[in-house]
Amino acid sequence: MPDLKIRKFPENILRRKAARVEKVTISERSILVDMASAMYLSQGVGLAAVQVGIDKQLAVIDVGEGLIKLVNPVILKREGLETQEEGCLSCPGLYVKIKRARKVLVSYIDEKGDITEINASGLLARAVQHELDHLSGKLIIDYLGPVKKILAKKKISKSAGYCGVKL
Repeated sequence: MPDLKIRKFPENILRRKAARVEKVTISERSILVDMASAMYLSQGVGLAAVQVGIDKQLAVIDVGEGLIKLVNPVILKREGLETQEEGCLSCPGLYVKIKRARKVLVSYIDEKGDITEINASGLLARAVQHELDHLSGKLIIDYLGPVKKILAKKKISKSAGYCGVKL
């Protein structure tokens, strides 16, 4: 497995809108396997390709119900709202309360190249929305108000990429 380094805020790749995957090839399948290994090694529940420096719409998620590998994921439907605290491997130690849909219907291409849909709820719905944010260049810090965002950025830069603050 290649050593996939998880990129930390404020690295530029994290702000880039990931490129769509035209066709799922052995290269994408290999990247998805390596991403899953990196996610498990980091004890995360999800990882987007941009978080490991790869400009492709790929994500892996495992909230304890089995690994899901997503290519070009899109949310088709959202239901309900709930606010919960989230963390992120790209900013370890930062926890932000974020309002997200309680349930989502997601369409994606699986690793075989087939179009698939899942109805996600609870932690899985939250993880899917979090990873889709990454694929659009959005981070949890973007959900903070102006003052809290300034404080978080100061903490992050002070600690050279590690912030241990709840906002």
